[in-house]
Amino acid sequence: MSENLKSRSKMVTEGDNRAPNRAMLRAVGFTDEDFSKPMIGVASTWAEITPCNYHINTLAEKVKEGIRRAGGMPQIFNTITISDGICMGHDGMRYSLPSREVIADSIELVTEAMRYDGVVALGGCDKNMPGCLMALARINIPSLFVYGGTIMPGNCDGADVDIVSIFEAVGKFNAGKITREEFLRVEQNAIPGAGSCGGMYTANTMSSAIEALGMSLPGSASMPAVSARKQNDSYEAGKAVFELIKKNITPKMILTKNAFENAIRVVLVLGGSTNAVLHLIAIAKEMGVGLSLEDFDRISKVTPHLADLKPGGKYVMTDLDKAGGVQGVMKQMLADGMLHGDCLTVTGKTIAENLKEMRGLEKNQIIVREKSNPLHASGTLVILKGNLSPDGAVAKISGLTKYAITGPAKVFDGEEECFNAIMDDKIEKGDVIVIRYEGPKGGPGMREMLAVTAAIIGKGLGEDVGLMTDGRFSGGTHGLVVGHITPEAFDGGPIAILKNGDTVTIDATKNLLELKLPEEEIKKRLSEWKQPEPRFKSGVLAKYVKLVQSASNGAVTNLI
Repeated sequence: MSENLKSRSKMVTEGDNRAPNRAMLRAVGFTDEDFSKPMIGVASTWAEITPCNYHINTLAEKVKEGIRRAGGMPQIFNTITISDGICMGHDGMRYSLPSREVIADSIELVTEAMRYDGVVALGGCDKNMPGCLMALARINIPSLFVYGGTIMPGNCDGADVDIVSIFEAVGKFNAGKITREEFLRVEQNAIPGAGSCGGMYTANTMSSAIEALGMSLPGSASMPAVSARKQNDSYEAGKAVFELIKKNITPKMILTKNAFENAIRVVLVLGGSTNAVLHLIAIAKEMGVGLSLEDFDRISKVTPHLADLKPGGKYVMTDLDKAGGVQGVMKQMLADGMLHGDCLTVTGKTIAENLKEMRGLEKNQIIVREKSNPLHASGTLVILKGNLSPDGAVAKISGLTKYAITGPAKVFDGEEECFNAIMDDKIEKGDVIVIRYEGPKGGPGMREMLAVTAAIIGKGLGEDVGLMTDGRFSGGTHGLVVGHITPEAFDGGPIAILKNGDTVTIDATKNLLELKLPEEEIKKRLSEWKQPEPRFKSGVLAKYVKLVQSASNGAVTNLI
């Protein structure tokens, strides 16, 4: 075996001085022959706490099998995952976004300590996917990502249901639109087994973005979790990382500015989650690539929305997979001049070379439209600025019939207060709901608001109210909602000085988020504002508040 393949691990396994190291490795299965092989880490996010990651241990074993077959020496190690779906709507969600940083840090710690020559990372839920990519970018050794795969839709009373269905059923049941028996049936059938939430929510958005970045194998993004194809995808990833080591291809060669532009365009065409903005900026920062809200705005204005996928549309990821998958969408996009085809990928080939060998979209499929007949002429992620968001905010407009609202503010200092007001019918048509002190520092943790937005939909107010927050939204959210408002309230952003009854405008056609007050009054209120005490004085969230940057900078904690 070439010494170049063990450029890092040789310091662990070679020489008389490393006899104690080898003795430890013998105890976990190494043989004399194995010490001459490159050591490759398999970073698994397996856990029993969420269907998104429940099966990843079996995929990690397939990766390990592929590495062995290729000639490497694999070792599985674990990092954490947190279930967004289970944490949603209560204090547990404060810990979700910080877990992304812990995942990235933990993969870095193990990989650097063990001096692995390459890494394969596996993820399934919303935060472990970008967390894995942040780590791979930071470490910058031959590596790639394996997506755990999408869940199959559930079925209730003859209709497909998913995680968003049960969140919205909460509002419907409260409004008396469904019976308790119907409510219970949705709960019992919404999640049929292993895999990530099935619409174009955050996990599937990020799997699509990662394939577009070139950091997973072609076709990986849309495969069902429980399938022979996903097992084989994992096995082939194990073989692929060995080839990356042989060719010394690292993320720095793949994760270029053009690769990030490809990822943004794929997310926009598919109608992906607002969280893609946060996560792609975070990954780019780890790589030293300048990516900003302005890039999303620039690309969104010239990229059509083509895919009729939930939450704004009708179909789920398994439907897209049958129609030709994310790679089929990318093949159509490349033909339409919407991708940089010369970007390198983990196959050692370019995007264009990979897609030449992949099947395209099925001829009679009805999920993805032609560029000439879009669902929306521009992207569904819109960057808003104005006197309420001087540093920017993010809106998602897929599935909307109304793109603007001006109305009185109903202000809440936290998610629970707002949720209770919705359930108690205190929100009226025409209101602009404001949820503040939910940003990265103020929350802390920048909670997602799916419980709130789903309750609004369930109450039948989805087209009649606006919502703005310095927190985040789940990929399952739809409606006229604006998140990631920066500066956040805790940092003295203008959202902090809003009062009930103030007139607020959300206008996604003008990229505007505005408070209708004289500038003198805004300055007066800001001068009188005082920063509240942090909610947490010790523990992980207290540390997080001291390090975390704003949402417009990806909410990263790395000192970059």
